[in-house]
Formats: sequence, structure tokens, C-alpha cells
Amino acid sequence: MSFLFISTGEVLILLFAVLMLFGPDRLPGFVRSLAKGIRTVKNAQADLTQQMTKMAEDQPGLKEVSKAVEEVKSDIEGVVSRKK
Repeated sequence: MSFLFISTGEVLILLFAVLMLFGPDRLPGFVRSLAKGIRTVKNAQADLTQQMTKMAEDQPGLKEVSKAVEEVKSDIEGVVSRKK
């Protein structure tokens, strides 16, 4: 398991250190608080993404630019496919 460049052994050492630091009685509360914090960050990120998308859609001329980009993209793909 390689998560954020941390090996399995390092993860086990970190989990053991957290268990020793917080103890088995307080560990569930700590994990619950950590999960709540992560959920809050994910919700904030989703809200920000939604707001940015809405703002981008409301911009005048964005659809024309998007259409032009798609045309250029299809032209480039056509040229590349002919070269193969």
C-alpha cells in the first residue's frame, strides 16, 4: 500500500502512535472528528466547484469560445488521424 508516498510499515507505525497518544477510549471520537472535518472540506470543495461552474456558464461569450475550442480540437484530431 502506497498512500501519499507512505509505505505500509510507516502507516502502521503512525496508527500505533495515534493509538498510544489518544488511547483506545478517545480514539473513536478522534476518528469521528477527523471524518467530519474531511467531509466538511469535501462539501466545501463541491460547493466551490459548483459556484465556479455557474459563474463560468454565466459569462457572456463563453459558449462561443467553447465552440471555437471544440472546432479547433476536432480539426487537430482530424489532421493527426490523417497522419497516422
